[in-house]
Amino acid sequence: METFEPAYRALLRAGEFPQRVAQAEQALRDCDLCAWACHVDRTQRIGFCRTGKDAIVSSAFPHMGEEDPLRGWRGSGTIFFAQCNLRCQFCQNYEISQLGEGTPVSVERLAAIMLHLQDLGCHNINFVSPSHVIPQIVAAVYLAAQRGLNLPLVYNTGGYDSPAGLALLDGIIDIYMPDMKYADADIAQRFSKIRDYPKHNQAAVREMHRQVGDLVLDENGIAQRGLLVRHLVLPDGLAGTAEIVRFLAEEISPNTYINIMGQYHPAWRVRERNIAPLNRPVRRDEVEAARALAEQAGLRLDRRRNVLVW
Repeated sequence: METFEPAYRALLRAGEFPQRVAQAEQALRDCDLCAWACHVDRTQRIGFCRTGKDAIVSSAFPHMGEEDPLRGWRGSGTIFFAQCNLRCQFCQNYEISQLGEGTPVSVERLAAIMLHLQDLGCHNINFVSPSHVIPQIVAAVYLAAQRGLNLPLVYNTGGYDSPAGLALLDGIIDIYMPDMKYADADIAQRFSKIRDYPKHNQAAVREMHRQVGDLVLDENGIAQRGLLVRHLVLPDGLAGTAEIVRFLAEEISPNTYINIMGQYHPAWRVRERNIAPLNRPVRRDEVEAARALAEQAGLRLDRRRNVLVW
């Protein structure tokens, strides 16, 4: 099977990385890195994402709980960024995404973290909730690549991304793993406090696929490049699974790899305030129905992760 060199190695050889770093740093001064496009100068103050010039890292470790093509047998080198550009009222990691638990890190420290995860044998570097820290990631990858980083990069996002942010990542990110959370804008506004989510989310997924194509695995089943979509099943069909799998199959690619996730349970504000109808775990039959829709659309399903924990 063909082997893939990480995309950013070619950018480094071509001598184009410094220009990309400069473009990313400029974007931080008039921020439109995610779909909020708040245009805040984040070198001077925080934006909607509650993050300024330094990324905040909550944790970094070889993650054995990711999708099979990412975790392999040595783990996915996962870097969890604190804060988030979504306000999901049911977030199961709210201490990180909403309360901001973590430590500010310099670009140099972020590069060192990537190299450490490579030294531990991880199959890839997996950036979790990265939309608001694209400039810091781009600058850190440049430093790490100069020092020998040679792993595929995973952009693991809630899916509320912007064309401007994704343009900075073209030729750097190897594997895009966006959520497709909702098919209905009103439901997204109600439960994640975000505007026009389906429009921005679908545009982002189109651009991600344009950059990297369908998911490609090596001879050991480890992802090298491509698109992998996550979709969390919500109670009462609120996530709009039928429309999301139709969009992927008809407007992206019928070969799209999707993880239909069945672990929803009430958390954070939903649990505290007993917000219906999300105030119950998702049922097995709801998850099985969502899986059936994806199979009928001809999509490639991640099997191991389709296991209910409730």
